[in-house]
Amino acid sequence: MRILLAEDDSGIAGHVASSLEREGYRVDVLSTGPEVWEQGETEDYAAIVLDLGLPGLDGLSILKRWRSTGVETPVLVLTARGSWMERVDGFDAGADDYLPKPFRTEELSARLRALLRRSRKNKAGTKSANRFTLDEQSRRITFDGRELDLTPLEYRMMSLFIDNPDVVLSPIELASQVQGRDDDAAKNAVEAMIARLRKKTDSEAIETRRGFGYVLPGKRP
Repeated sequence: MRILLAEDDSGIAGHVASSLEREGYRVDVLSTGPEVWEQGETEDYAAIVLDLGLPGLDGLSILKRWRSTGVETPVLVLTARGSWMERVDGFDAGADDYLPKPFRTEELSARLRALLRRSRKNKAGTKSANRFTLDEQSRRITFDGRELDLTPLEYRMMSLFIDNPDVVLSPIELASQVQGRDDDAAKNAVEAMIARLRKKTDSEAIETRRGFGYVLPGKRP
């Protein structure tokens, strides 16, 4: 099983990599932000252990870029900064788990195993909401039995709706979780994406709650 370890402290990286390799993982170690971003986006990993304090491009920015382009590899974030606000920022950017430094390698290994179990479980199943069905293994979404031709961002948005039927999601929430940012341009992009999804399905597939956001009804009308 192949793991990407993104850590610029050579001592920590060597210790963690040796521990994971003893457990049977194949570990690729990278230490600079740009190369981590590129390899995480182009290579196939079971999981990524990501330090936030990377030189050249910080880990939080890398994670946001990955998620905005549809990279869904499970990510365990490492950081020397352990404040609750930074944890919130990490989870909002798309982190699957969070481990502040200093840590014991036994805890990192346990968290990584749990993360991989959740990932395998999620990939094995299908989810349905109203007229949509999501196959997590093939990453395909059907509408009334017809497969949709979706961009990575559209797929992420529909996955979010299917995971949260009957829940009103605000433009800010959608922009943050789908694109990894919540500025005005991202919120405008959410509106455009909703419009495209309605064209690919029908005008009532995703409902508007004026002043609040958008909702996918959990049951057929």
